[in-house]
Amino acid sequence: MSTILFHEIVFGPIHSRRLGLSLGINLLPYDGKLCSFDCIYCECGFNKDFRTKTQLPDRENVWAALEDKLLSLRQEGITPDVITFAGNGEPTMHPQFEGIIDDTIGLRDRYFPAAKISVLTNGMHLHKPEVFEALQKTENPIVKLDSAFDETVRLIDRPNAPGYSVAKQVARYHRFQGNFILQTMFVRGRFEGQEVDNTTEKEISAWLELVRTLNPREVMIYTIDRETPAKELEKVPVDDLRKIAARVEELGIQTNVAG
Repeated sequence: MSTILFHEIVFGPIHSRRLGLSLGINLLPYDGKLCSFDCIYCECGFNKDFRTKTQLPDRENVWAALEDKLLSLRQEGITPDVITFAGNGEPTMHPQFEGIIDDTIGLRDRYFPAAKISVLTNGMHLHKPEVFEALQKTENPIVKLDSAFDETVRLIDRPNAPGYSVAKQVARYHRFQGNFILQTMFVRGRFEGQEVDNTTEKEISAWLELVRTLNPREVMIYTIDRETPAKELEKVPVDDLRKIAARVEELGIQTNVAG
C-alpha cells in the first residue's frame, strides 16, 4: 500500500521534478486523503484506504502556518522558486480556497516576491466561479488531462462524478484562453485485469489534438516516480516521453519532461 501523506499544512521546501525548489501547502486533512479523483498511480494511495477523521485546516491556520514558514526560510537564507498547492488530495475542494489564494499572494509578495504560486488540480471544480477566479490569480494553474478518452480517464483517474466527461473538462480548460499549464501522467501496466496504456498511437494522437485546440502555454509530461497503490503499473521510459514531447513542441508549445 502506498502511504505518502503530508502531516503538516506547509511542508518542504522540496526539489520538484517540474517546478524547482517548491514549498508545499496541503489544504486537506493531515491523517487521510480527500480527492474527487482516485487515480491508480496516486502516491497518497486509494481514497478508500485513507478515510480522514480530522477537519480541513481553516483559512486562519493556513495563513499562520505559511507566514511562520516563510519567516523561517528568510532567516535561513532559503529562497523557494514556487509555493505549490498539492498535498493529500484535491486542493480546490477546500471551501475557503479563493481566500487562501488571496492570503498566499499577500504573504508571497511580502517575503518572496519572485516566487510563483502553483496549484496542482484535477480541474473537476472549475465549474465553481470562485475556484476558476482563484486559479486565474496564480502564476501556474496546472490542470490534469491524462487521456482524450472517457474510458481511459475512468480507468486511470477514476473521477467520482458520474457525469464526468473529457469534453466537459476541455470546455472548462478553454476558459483559461491558453494561460495555463497542462499536465499529463503517462503510465503502462495492468489494473484489476485491464490493460493500462495511455501511450498508444491512438491515445497520443487524440490527446495531441486536444492539446492543439487548448494551446496551453506549457505541457508537463511525466510518469510515475514513487510507489503506486496499483502494483502492476510501469514507469514509461524517458525516451518515450521525449518522443511525445517532441510532437507537442511541433505544435509550438513548450514542454517539461520528468522521467
